[in-house]
Amino acid sequence: MILKQYQKDIIEDLTRYLEILQKTKNISESFNEFWRLHPRTPLTPFPGEIVEPYKNNVAGVPHVCLKVPTAGGKTFIAANALRPIFSIFPQDHAKTVVWLVPSNSILEQTIRNFSNPEHPYREQLNADFGNRVEVYDKTALLQGAGFNASSVKENLSLCILSFDSLRSRNKDNRNAYKENGNLLSFAESADEEVSLMSVFKQLNPVIVVDESHNAESELSVDMLKQLNPSFILDLTATPRKNSNIISFTSAFELKKESMVKLPVIVYNHQSKDEVVNSALELRTRLERAAFDAQNQGGAPIRPIVLFQAEPKTKEDNATFDKIKAMLIEKGIKESEIKIKTADKNELAGLDLMSPDCEVRYIITVNALKEGWDCPYAYILASLADKNSAVDVEQILGRVLRLPYTRKNPNPMLNMSYVLTASNKFLDTVQNVVEGLNRAGFSGKDYRIADTQVVNDLPSEAPVAPSPVDLLSPISPETQVPSTSALDENISPATSWNPGASVCSASPAVQDIERLARQENETMEKQIQESKSTGAAPTPADLEKQVKNAHIKENFIESASGICLPKFFMNMDGIENDLFGLCEMEFEKDMLLKKFPLRTCDTSINFDNVDAEIYKVDLDESSKDNTPTFCKVGKDVQTSLAQWILSIKDVESKRKKCAEMLVGLVGKMYPIPDQEIKIYIERVLESFDDAAFNHMLNNSTPYAAKIRTAIQNHADTYVRDEFRRELDSDKIILKPSYMFKKQKPYSAKGKSIAKSLYEPEEGFNEFEAEVVNDIANLENVEFWTRNKERSDFCINGFINHYPDFIIKTKKGKIVLLETKGDHLDAARKIELGNLWASKAGNEYRYCLVYKDRSEEGAYTKEEFLSQMRNW
Repeated sequence: MILKQYQKDIIEDLTRYLEILQKTKNISESFNEFWRLHPRTPLTPFPGEIVEPYKNNVAGVPHVCLKVPTAGGKTFIAANALRPIFSIFPQDHAKTVVWLVPSNSILEQTIRNFSNPEHPYREQLNADFGNRVEVYDKTALLQGAGFNASSVKENLSLCILSFDSLRSRNKDNRNAYKENGNLLSFAESADEEVSLMSVFKQLNPVIVVDESHNAESELSVDMLKQLNPSFILDLTATPRKNSNIISFTSAFELKKESMVKLPVIVYNHQSKDEVVNSALELRTRLERAAFDAQNQGGAPIRPIVLFQAEPKTKEDNATFDKIKAMLIEKGIKESEIKIKTADKNELAGLDLMSPDCEVRYIITVNALKEGWDCPYAYILASLADKNSAVDVEQILGRVLRLPYTRKNPNPMLNMSYVLTASNKFLDTVQNVVEGLNRAGFSGKDYRIADTQVVNDLPSEAPVAPSPVDLLSPISPETQVPSTSALDENISPATSWNPGASVCSASPAVQDIERLARQENETMEKQIQESKSTGAAPTPADLEKQVKNAHIKENFIESASGICLPKFFMNMDGIENDLFGLCEMEFEKDMLLKKFPLRTCDTSINFDNVDAEIYKVDLDESSKDNTPTFCKVGKDVQTSLAQWILSIKDVESKRKKCAEMLVGLVGKMYPIPDQEIKIYIERVLESFDDAAFNHMLNNSTPYAAKIRTAIQNHADTYVRDEFRRELDSDKIILKPSYMFKKQKPYSAKGKSIAKSLYEPEEGFNEFEAEVVNDIANLENVEFWTRNKERSDFCINGFINHYPDFIIKTKKGKIVLLETKGDHLDAARKIELGNLWASKAGNEYRYCLVYKDRSEEGAYTKEEFLSQMRNW
């Protein structure tokens, strides 16, 4: 399972924050600096806004939040976050994680997934922590089943618990605080009493708080403090006021990556009878579309309707059975219908995604909340009283996941649907918005299909009672085909004939389909524009805080005609879902998959390690009363290191040292850990006992030198392979990047004539000097600052963001990189000139020094002389 682009951006945000934290050694300062310099959405935290100044909820402990909408893969993101988090701590810091969840259903699901070695969550942890991972639930922890002082030193210990198991004031639920003889291995003295909570305090764990909006009470914060954490990571779609948010993800990004069924199409009917008929008819049509997609190679999909009944008293629970009887009366098979309420759970033990499962209809009120998940759920049909607003917000998030996170060729299968019959429809729509908000989306993510009803019908208008009595079977005005008939006439090998009478759509379903297709077309255009410009809409939460620069009116037409080429790779033999072979935007990781690290040169100079330790120790002296979260320069002699030194067999000692160094070197995707381990074993081949002893006492700088050596070998390999693939036309240039109509800026630059944007991003003195001279050239039409990590990138064997893009009146596009005379830039020069040679005569690349003469580069005066001719 590979991270989606927005998930990579989130991990990059976290990593950037950790780097700033390491540098500043100040929690509040690092948070403010992180946002001020953010490449995508730079802003300044300010009281009253969505991102406020840092809140020191647990004194002295970094505590940050990832805001990810429902279906955005929060758990997988957090699994990927543990490696960079632990990398900021000393080697002997116990790799213990307390993973807190809000409910038993989420608890069971999380434990099950992380305990399964074939699940992507566990696979990620195994890859990041060298297969040394132990997962514990509350029972295993209290019984000391594999959880002991030796185990926590050797492994990543993932302790998955519910909030209530630690924060409850009920004594029966506070076993974690009681003395526990099963945990005596953690005792530091013979007479010390230990409890699970005291062990956690001792281990100074990293805490992951899932659905953290449920853990902001005074009792919850007190629980976090008692755990004595070293780092706290919150995961939620709806952060509360105490959250220190370091990453946002918008609904647009999830839609672009085919994670969610958006927008939500909302349709109001005149009667509950019409709701039922439309739900059955729409579901049948969706399943027929799914069969067509399956015939074209798509995965099987069995669309499900959630029927939401009106809340009833306990005596009226038979209502659910009556609804079930009504569906059977309409020709639905009993095996396709299940009831899920607080008192009745017919979904227990069922795998709704299984091809053997027949369920197509689920009857509930609001029992499907957090923790219940089925991507096959497409339609939420409310059978609530017609004179009440429909409370859909509790379960709307349950229908938003897109099956298999794969876009379907039929757009109807890429959206979700809410069907109602309410006189208070405007109130119902507000509940839809609240439901989207609860799932981390916004009011922009739904569309209303029955505008005529909304315009003509006041929310409180009296209407004749519905002719349908839900306590008796409904007599449909239109006979809806049964699923049984569908099964008889259609199989995965059979095509659906849209002209068949059984498939003719009612006016309501026609309206729903028309709006769905229209909205899909609009969103697809936005997605394509986003891919061309590299820009996505700013998350709605941040719009007020982000400062945006806009293209000047007189340059809009000229700039819109520019599409800068980027490198693409021909992916021979790789299928792109249903659409055959394709060319993909080049990333250097594509070439590293065949990188022969095990054969690379192992000559690494470790002679100056002691000097480097001394230097690091001086640089990393902490400020008074400020927590420091930096790696220590000189490692302590751990029991693991002592044990390795005691091994007499040299080959065994080498392998154990290599295993330890692999963990310190860290993941270098896509280079496999096994390749890194073999390389390190070769590095250690010449080590004697004295060298092993020195390495084990100074393993962090040793690992840093090894990582640098591996990175240098990888960079050289990618450069050589890139040139080879470029010469064979397997890598080509294609028009790809267009200027964004507006883009965020962090620091306003000087006002210089002919700038494309108002304002432009800031620049240094030499850059300002060069740009001022460029603006004074008569043949220059406009120039713009190209921002690092967010604007145009020459995506070759390195990712190179030239400082400026210039357009001349003759139509030449010049990419300009400025460099101080003391800086080397051989790789940028090489890649930039390669790009220009392949891009064509209308493109130029120039790296400019002030006075330094360098092959392939220009001095400032040489560059200005050339610019006059272009």
